Amino acid sequence: MPGHECYHCKQWIDDGEAHDCWTTTEAALTQDLSEDLQEAYARLRETAAEFGEQRIYASHHSIMFARKACYFFVRPKKRFLEICVFLPRTLKAPQVRKAVSASSVKVANILRIQHRDEVEPPLTDWLREAYELPDTQSKSKAGVEHRAKSGARTKAKTKKKQTASSRGR
Repeated sequence: MPGHECYHCKQWIDDGEAHDCWTTTEAALTQDLSEDLQEAYARLRETAAEFGEQRIYASHHSIMFARKACYFFVRPKKRFLEICVFLPRTLKAPQVRKAVSASSVKVANILRIQHRDEVEPPLTDWLREAYELPDTQSKSKAGVEHRAKSGARTKAKTKKKQTASSRGR
């Protein structure tokens, strides 16, 4: 039967068959994990879900945890769970494998866990901090915007006064 192999997932696709390898599920990404890793993921998911309202969804090879934007994601690997936590700072801890600048304000801190007992502070504290980050950033942005607007008004008034005084000379 004619068809082709998908470049991304290496699955054989018959001609005319619908295929979207970018769509996956949490179950599909975690089904081949060892029992220890499945328990670790379950505890990680449960911990994150307790933080509050958010979207938890699978995307390609990762499971994303997001409010307005993704605050951390999990990449299930054969021997460990790779966790990427987005914070405004680089974490200095033995659990952190590496840190990469993700944007002008966020750092992607990459960690590995292999057992459910590793899902405890400080990891859970970092996840909570990342979860709460959009709230603190939106408050600080609002303050910056307010200061910028009031500063612009002050500058405009000063310029108007200077213009008026230069005319009076």
